[in-house]
Amino acid sequence: MASRLPTLDAGFNPRVFYGAIILILGLLGFALANLARAEEIFETIQRVATLNFGWLLGLTANLMLVGCLYMALTRLGDIRLGGAKAKPEFSTTAWFAMLFSAGMGIGLMFYGVAEPVMHFANPPLTHFSNPASEQPMAVAGNAQHAMGLTYLHWGLHVWAIYAMIALALAYVAFNRGKALSIGAFLHQVWPGLPRIVVDLVDILAIVATVCGVATSLGLGASQINAGLTNLFGTGDTFVAKLLIIALVTGLATLSVGLGLAKGIKRLSEINMGLAVLLALFIFVAGPTVFLLDSFIQNLGYYLQRFVYLSTWTESYTGAQWQLDWTIFFYAWWISWSPFVGIFIARISYGRTVREFILGTLLAPTLFTFAWMTIFGDSALHIELFGDGGIGEAVAASLPDALFAFFDHFPLTAILSGLAIIIVATFFVTSADSGALVVAMIASGGDHEAGFMPRVTWAATMGVLAAGLLFAGGLGALQTAAIITGLPFALVLLAMSWGTLKILRRDANRSTDV
Repeated sequence: MASRLPTLDAGFNPRVFYGAIILILGLLGFALANLARAEEIFETIQRVATLNFGWLLGLTANLMLVGCLYMALTRLGDIRLGGAKAKPEFSTTAWFAMLFSAGMGIGLMFYGVAEPVMHFANPPLTHFSNPASEQPMAVAGNAQHAMGLTYLHWGLHVWAIYAMIALALAYVAFNRGKALSIGAFLHQVWPGLPRIVVDLVDILAIVATVCGVATSLGLGASQINAGLTNLFGTGDTFVAKLLIIALVTGLATLSVGLGLAKGIKRLSEINMGLAVLLALFIFVAGPTVFLLDSFIQNLGYYLQRFVYLSTWTESYTGAQWQLDWTIFFYAWWISWSPFVGIFIARISYGRTVREFILGTLLAPTLFTFAWMTIFGDSALHIELFGDGGIGEAVAASLPDALFAFFDHFPLTAILSGLAIIIVATFFVTSADSGALVVAMIASGGDHEAGFMPRVTWAATMGVLAAGLLFAGGLGALQTAAIITGLPFALVLLAMSWGTLKILRRDANRSTDV
């Protein structure tokens, strides 16, 4: 039986609501007013931001992981969210399904095949990469390095970012009875902060959430369109993508309107089940023994080179590979952190800090690694030992890569159809979860929010995704994620320090720890 959540000290804040609306409309208006040069402008903004502040994003990701491990492995891990007698609201299975669907979903479908193959074909200049060569060991080394980099981008750092902000918000909401919002956390830890600073942070959280989810909506629409073109020849057009965004946004609006337990929870469990079914088919129909061997070797490579890859900045090579990959991913995850963090906090009542952090870090990471191994290493196996052609397909079109990959398996049409359904359901869970979170922030941290705010924000994210996709394609969406991720990195650093401060202070006062 679900536990009754505590009543939160929440209330509608018009400054936050209207401030966020103005910024979002300003971003969309700027894009639409500069259609002729929008893509060039967005690319310039993205390049300048990542070139000058990439180090900040990398540092933030590393510090989040160190902070999470410290809190999980010390006596602070015994603290329970909601108090010593609190019981989890959702089962562990449902908890994992919801946090994973909200936090990864579309990204795994979009990059599962494409990213490892791209790193294999064009390895960055690191200590562990091999120069272009036809020698078997050099080629195999590049394949291994490609999987190591993929693990870096989708592994522990991602979930540490999510876990840190989620823990901060959950503790203040469930143990202090305050609003489930970033502004409420900052005001609780630093009560002397001017109100305008707290409001600005909540506005930034809304804009970061809307832009981060819009980025994923754009990726999802592009991939669904690619799948439909592959199956039915519908064509790669903006109108097709617009119709897809409209349809899925409508479904997301319906889902978020039904609420967390009836809508988002059930849909998350369905899309996780379908994703597992697809992965199992590829695992069985593909090079099964090779995948089992590769999973073990990939884990070893990732762990052995973890410190090097986590702190590698290309400072001595002058290259800019990281700007398009590692730094982009860090910015994307940070821009998603308010959304995923608040959502994970909302569903994590009753769990201990240790259970919460280790569960959030390890379970999704291992599932992600298994997914990337099944799809990425199967694609690399085709390149290394099979007919090849995946590299050319990826270079031609990232959204088409997954469907070109299915051409090497039996039941191609069925696989493509199932993949389209999975992308669509992940699409919906990202949108409905994001709409719920934005509605919660705009309502002052109310963990239920209201029906109209939830459906309004779901529609708003669909409109923004369509507008940015029209103005500058995926480049516009990626830039939107980066320009919100950069300032929010500073907020994350402040929150991690504040979380440690408040947990240690309360632990020293309590006999429950």
